[in-house]
Amino acid sequence: MPRFTIHDLAATIDARAASGGDASYTRKLLDKGSGHCAKKFGEEAVETVIAAIENDRHHLIAEGADLMFHFLVLLKARGVTFEDIEFALAQRTTMSGLEEKAARNRE
Repeated sequence: MPRFTIHDLAATIDARAASGGDASYTRKLLDKGSGHCAKKFGEEAVETVIAAIENDRHHLIAEGADLMFHFLVLLKARGVTFEDIEFALAQRTTMSGLEEKAARNRE
């Protein structure tokens, strides 16, 4: 199976966001606004947690994929790129998790 990365998914979302509405689920989500996208992300997060608690690997993978999709759609709706997230993660790797969390609490 060809490798499909989160960057590929982000590019697909970008392309579908730029498309006309009726044929694209992504476009329909974005047209409903960031609040709707956030709710969908939250729903998928809950479903992912349930799959993890149920110890169902297949279900967890499926829900995890849905969660990633809806996370990227939410980012798109709010004008945030996955590269922005990667940058934030990269900054956090320069210190321990405890140090990073303490620094956030001071801001």
